[in-house]
Amino acid sequence: MTQPAAMPGEPTAAEDIARIIRVDHAGEYGAKRIYQGQLAVLGKTDKAEMIRHMQEQEQVHLDTFAALIAKRRVRPTVLIPFWHVAGFALGAITAAMGTRAAMACTVAVEEAIDEHYAAQTARLPDSEAALRDTIEVFRAEELEHRDIGLANEAELTPGYRVLSGLIKAGCRIAIAASERI
Repeated sequence: MTQPAAMPGEPTAAEDIARIIRVDHAGEYGAKRIYQGQLAVLGKTDKAEMIRHMQEQEQVHLDTFAALIAKRRVRPTVLIPFWHVAGFALGAITAAMGTRAAMACTVAVEEAIDEHYAAQTARLPDSEAALRDTIEVFRAEELEHRDIGLANEAELTPGYRVLSGLIKAGCRIAIAASERI
């Protein structure tokens, strides 16, 4: 039996869990595509191995959420085809701007995801401890990616604050859309 929504229009507890799984699956898919876009441009540079490492972690995250989608019978977002193109384009465009811009993209995305995952874990009930623990492990890895970006001079990107702000805003829009659509 599912609990009713706390307020009219709010999702029930079960609907909230489904939204978490749906949006996290979409986000990890988008992150994988960002790194694929970066590798398409920077794949023969000295930064390729570092980017591959981050992409491989994102693939594990994606595989985990894909399994949860199937296990819990959660409808994935219909926006996956859009994130397929948008994620790759974001990665490739920022990489074409230079390694620092690619790292600025990584920092901005991972900071938005950190905020998003922190909010999710704060609202997950004790009955979802396993999901909360999984998200916390992934959150730590996302922060590792942010730190890699910072260590690779992300903040020295010309127009860093503007670029970062635009990417974070895009992430927030993507999160809101993927939770519901």
